[in-house]
Amino acid sequence: MDVSVRELKSRLSEYLRRAAQGEEVIVTSHGQEVARLVPPRGRDGVTEAELIARFRDLPWVRPGSGKKPRLPKPVIRIDEGEKTLAEMVSELRG
Repeated sequence: MDVSVRELKSRLSEYLRRAAQGEEVIVTSHGQEVARLVPPRGRDGVTEAELIARFRDLPWVRPGSGKKPRLPKPVIRIDEGEKTLAEMVSELRG
C-alpha cells in the first residue's frame, strides 16, 4: 500500500497498526518512495523462540524457578518506641 507523507502524518497510528499486522506500507513524497513501514521481526530474521533457546544454552545462564525471590532479612532492627526513618521524614515534612 502506498501512502503520502501528509496522509501518514495525519493517520500515523492506523498505518503503524497495519504494519504491525504484517502489511507493508510504502511512504511516498511527490510520487517517489522515501520509506517503508514493515512488520517487526527478530534480529537477523531469528525468531524469539530461537533467541531464547540460544540464551538458555549459554553456560552462565540459569533459568529461573518461577517463584518469587526471597528477600534478605532486615539488617536494622527498630526497638519498640523508636521511630522509623519514614516516620521521621513525615514529621519533618509536616
